[in-house]
Amino acid sequence: MKTGILVAAGGCSLTIALLHGAIIIAGGDWYRFFGAGDELATMAENGSIYPAILTTGVALVFAVWAAYAFSAAGMIRRLPFCKPALVLISAAYVLRGLGGIPLVLLIDNPYLSELRASMLFMLVSSLLSLSVGLLYSVGTWRVWQSLIAHQSS
Repeated sequence: MKTGILVAAGGCSLTIALLHGAIIIAGGDWYRFFGAGDELATMAENGSIYPAILTTGVALVFAVWAAYAFSAAGMIRRLPFCKPALVLISAAYVLRGLGGIPLVLLIDNPYLSELRASMLFMLVSSLLSLSVGLLYSVGTWRVWQSLIAHQSS
């Protein structure tokens, strides 16, 4: 089974999860730099627990996504609903990669206006999201038959 691509995909998701943990620790400037917006950054600077709770939730989602990639790659035990989870994770990354910039350019919203002012960030994060999405997509395609075989056993 060719699993290296899913290991790389999972590594990317795990890195993103850890980065979110670092953002909580680093505070407002990091919230701003990584696109969370001025409002959330200001809340963090003012001692609100809300940004940390929200960011922890996001980090946990990415950690779970990493676990699904590692599961399909055979690194950890098989997680439930592995096939649909991998398809949804792939789709989420690809949609963010392809849709992030059009969303920011076409929708009038205060938060999206902040992101519109950071088009370099949007370009880089969109390319990274698309790349990780393609890793998940290709990796899922490569192990699909083994996931079907495991499901029926």
